[in-house]
Amino acid sequence: MPVQLFPSPGALPQVTSTGGALFTAGVPFGHAELQAMAMDGLLRHVYAETYVRWDVRPDPVIRALAASRVLPAGLRPRLTMGRMTAAWIFGCAPRPLRLDVMADRRSRTGALRPFSTAVLHEVLLGPADRVLVGTVPVTSPLRTAVDIALHARTVDAVPALRRLAAHPALGCRLELVRRALDAGRRVPGKAAALERIDAASAPGG
Repeated sequence: MPVQLFPSPGALPQVTSTGGALFTAGVPFGHAELQAMAMDGLLRHVYAETYVRWDVRPDPVIRALAASRVLPAGLRPRLTMGRMTAAWIFGCAPRPLRLDVMADRRSRTGALRPFSTAVLHEVLLGPADRVLVGTVPVTSPLRTAVDIALHARTVDAVPALRRLAAHPALGCRLELVRRALDAGRRVPGKAAALERIDAASAPGG
């Protein structure tokens, strides 16, 4: 069972007078209705077709729940939010245009819907590579940082790495990220990843 990094319900109020605080297009409101309520200041947009009540500030739990609602319900427990999506969930990167979703290549996962806003990456995920944010599996801060250093564009990776390292709840110092990368053998893109970590570590950056 993954470690609970940010427990439910996070910033979501447990008791509301409106039937909830997080709304996804469907029932009782369609997407156009939710958009209209956001324009009227009644809701805040979180991700895709999910919105939160205006007086609730999105936190990691809310962002993780909103991202997970893009995925088919049956696949959600078997998929893990990763890379820049995980960094966004942690509050360390901008909202992504598409979700990076990780599936352990050793287990059967299933396919995403055609034209999904998520990109599925089949990778190896160890027991320490996943945490729970609310009820949503997300790559651990360390695994997130390593993956970003390896796979994200430098212009995106460097600020995200800085923010991950600076976040007081994540325990993701850049020296730990460097050690994790150094421990890997024959890792494609390792040299470029170490350069990104150097850039993120540079003072005044």
